[in-house]
Amino acid sequence: MTSLPPELTDSSIFLLAKAYQRAQGLFKQILKPYGITHLQHLVLSCLCHEPGMTAAELGKALILDKATLSGVIDRLADAGWIIKNGDPGDNRVQRLYNTDKTNEIAEKLAQASVDLDATFLDGFSLEEKVLLKRLLKCLM
Repeated sequence: MTSLPPELTDSSIFLLAKAYQRAQGLFKQILKPYGITHLQHLVLSCLCHEPGMTAAELGKALILDKATLSGVIDRLADAGWIIKNGDPGDNRVQRLYNTDKTNEIAEKLAQASVDLDATFLDGFSLEEKVLLKRLLKCLM
């Protein structure tokens, strides 16, 4: 087995990337039966929390660029997960809402996120979990 050079094993970027890959792999398995990606899940979760958001509001909340979000929204709409409704006050603005299809699984997905977070950080003390999350938020 080849060992990694210290510039990788001591690199916060490398370590974050590896942790991200592990988390994404675990979450991908949870989302697989629903046929949605992690990014699509984030959009659906935001709309559960705040129905009627615009794409711009979603982009700001999720820190995503317009081009990336546009494709995600279109795929979700095409698959029947969300609907786009014109804003009554401004026809140029579209408000996004989850459909019944999404609402049926929203609670399961929310609980799966909580469970995965607990599993992912299982070996950490409460203080370590709080500190890790605080530090990660500082990097956003």
